[in-house]
Amino acid sequence: MAENLRRKLIETGIKRVAVEGLTQGDWVLLDAGDIIVHLFRPEVRAFYNLEKMWGADLPGEPPAEAATA
Repeated sequence: MAENLRRKLIETGIKRVAVEGLTQGDWVLLDAGDIIVHLFRPEVRAFYNLEKMWGADLPGEPPAEAATA
C-alpha cells in the first residue's frame, strides 16, 4: 500500500516523497511535504489510539464528552 501510494504521489507531480518504516511494516510514514500519511497495522493503531490523544470523534462512535460522562 505504501509503495503504491508513493508511486501515485510522484505521478501527480510531487517531487519528493520520503518513506519511513517500510521494512518494519508496523507503522509506515509517507512525507510528501504538505501531505503526510501514516499507515498502521490494526493492532499498532489500537495501541497508539491517536484519536483519543487528539480528542477526535470517529464516525459511529459517541462523542468524546459522552464517552467519559
